[in-house]
Amino acid sequence: MSFADGRVPLPGPSLSAVETVPIGRLLRADSPRRLGENDEHIRLLAQSEQPLPPIVVHRPTMRVIDGMHRLQATRLRGGRDIQVRFYDGPPEDAFVLAVEANVVHGLPLSAPDRTAAAARIIRTHPNWSNRAIASVTGLSAKTVGAQRRRMSTGAAEQSARVGRDGRVRPVSCTEGRLIASRLIAENPTASLRAIAQKAGISPGTVRDVRERLKRGEDPVPRRAESGSGRARGRTAAAHPPPACPDPPAQQLRMSADVREAMFRSLCRDPSLRLTETGRLLLRMMEIHMADAQQWERIADAVPAHCADSIAAMATACAEVWQDLASRLRHSASAPGALASLNSRSHTVW
Repeated sequence: MSFADGRVPLPGPSLSAVETVPIGRLLRADSPRRLGENDEHIRLLAQSEQPLPPIVVHRPTMRVIDGMHRLQATRLRGGRDIQVRFYDGPPEDAFVLAVEANVVHGLPLSAPDRTAAAARIIRTHPNWSNRAIASVTGLSAKTVGAQRRRMSTGAAEQSARVGRDGRVRPVSCTEGRLIASRLIAENPTASLRAIAQKAGISPGTVRDVRERLKRGEDPVPRRAESGSGRARGRTAAAHPPPACPDPPAQQLRMSADVREAMFRSLCRDPSLRLTETGRLLLRMMEIHMADAQQWERIADAVPAHCADSIAAMATACAEVWQDLASRLRHSASAPGALASLNSRSHTVW
């Protein structure tokens, strides 16, 4: 089922063809209307001489998704059967479909009903972006974001969310900026829009990343430290540092899914996979693609008498990788920079 006009596409099959179903087989809706149906609206529908559109029913449970007013009006007319289109997706998506349907047509949902529906969708679809949920509920993205913050329990946040167009984008623009900086280094002539689509950030953010790289700065801006930060920022802009200092570790830490996506992209790069040094570098990075659980199992399996030595080696390897990262940031535009590291790549790694 795909929502019209750029709204969030629901997983699962489309609605079925129209079928005639006995009213007695249908169950009440899992409705976003907390106060139930409007009796006056039901009477108006029952008095209308126009045929009523088919209702939408969740086939696995036979609960009405959209059309409780039409169902009650048909009963009031004395009807025993009603035209139905079935939806076969999961109950969580059926509720989203009910909200969507009641926002765009029929008797509109009240603001409290839409807010309550947004809260429920945040719980059942936490990977959906604020704008995606807003497009379904008829609320603003800002309102949905405030609702999400109120519901936050301190658990780990989603590293990426699904937008209204169905594309997955990182929640933090830090990861998007890092991806954009690599894409710019690979193809300096690529358009802002093309890089923005791949990195999941806006063209304006890509422009800022490109300007920062030209000035030798980090693609991710540092936050102002305290009161006079704005003045210090003006001074730093007027006199940029000659080299880009390494950002804090927590600022560059990327989620496992973004790291995996970036690694797959690098593996497809002919300049890496078709050269000896590039293949060596990819094999070195592949070792570190293990997830957190795998690293925990490795740590638990290390014999106690080897722990100090392995910890020292891990620290030494991390320092070499950090040195490589620093050199690449400072000389990304220098031709042959990667090849110049070939002589060092066999020492500690």
